[in-house]
Amino acid sequence: MVNIGYLEQKIISVLETVYDPEIPVNIYELGMIYNIKIDENSNAVITMTLTSPSCPVAESLPGEVRQKVKSIEELNEVNINLVWEPPWNKDMMSEEAKLNLGFL
Repeated sequence: MVNIGYLEQKIISVLETVYDPEIPVNIYELGMIYNIKIDENSNAVITMTLTSPSCPVAESLPGEVRQKVKSIEELNEVNINLVWEPPWNKDMMSEEAKLNLGFL
């Protein structure tokens, strides 16, 4: 039986190691991860966005996320769903990220 909560926490831990190169905060705390879905076959779908469609890493960051999450041995398939709606804004950041960036 798949422990979805355990796998989700492992995925979050990995996402906290991925940084937007222009902002010194990880993509999870930035609020760029909209959803993590894990099915009973240990397949994960991560819905994410970027700070802007013209972000310099728009081509590479989703691939980096997929590669890092795929390294979790309990997972089978990992798919990234890159979306632009709703558009990212600074209100999506965690309180910690806002504090680190001087928004609080």
